[in-house]
Amino acid sequence: TQGGSVLFHVAIKPKLPPGVILEKISWGIESGSKHIAMLHVSPGKHVLKWVNLQDKYKKRVHMLNTTTLRIDKLTLEDSGRYWAQVSLTGGIENAQYFDLIVYEPMTSPQMLAEILSLTQDWCNVTLECHALETSGAENVSWESKGLPRELEQTGAPGPAPNPWTLALTLPLSQPSPSVTCVVSSPVDQKSATRDLGEVCGHGECSCLRGGDPQS
Repeated sequence: TQGGSVLFHVAIKPKLPPGVILEKISWGIESGSKHIAMLHVSPGKHVLKWVNLQDKYKKRVHMLNTTTLRIDKLTLEDSGRYWAQVSLTGGIENAQYFDLIVYEPMTSPQMLAEILSLTQDWCNVTLECHALETSGAENVSWESKGLPRELEQTGAPGPAPNPWTLALTLPLSQPSPSVTCVVSSPVDQKSATRDLGEVCGHGECSCLRGGDPQS
């Protein structure tokens, strides 16, 4: 997530052939068809040898050990494919790749409830779940509590247009059912819940309420 951190760890066989040791690891990033080297690190040495991109990364990159690199204060521009070139004695080399996608932090969605019709026994209501900021990578799922079984809303998240809409016809005899809209990205999740008993009981035409962060 934007502002967070990421770890890249190079996997090296625990038992190398006799006489073969790690000489250095070179770290870099792909830019189009080019492999741009950023820095080199050698075993037992805490000083990083920078070769490129110091202005962008130097204050945010740290080596936790010889094989683990951490990037702090991630920005959207940090997204890309990083690589590590492992150099062993005897001219043995191998490369490992790390794909990074940095997402913007999610904000809690808001739910709009609109009563289409209200009778003595039934409440016909439409719910809209509005994500205030979207990147196109979000999924949505509806969850319900206290609804008759045939009206329960569950299921795996799936992409949908923003806002996401759900139409329900509720028996007013049902005590305080609620519906939750859960919006999730690959790295975060937020939700908003509406008490439908409150909506239908007061005969509201429309109401907008934000959700609380998912705990």
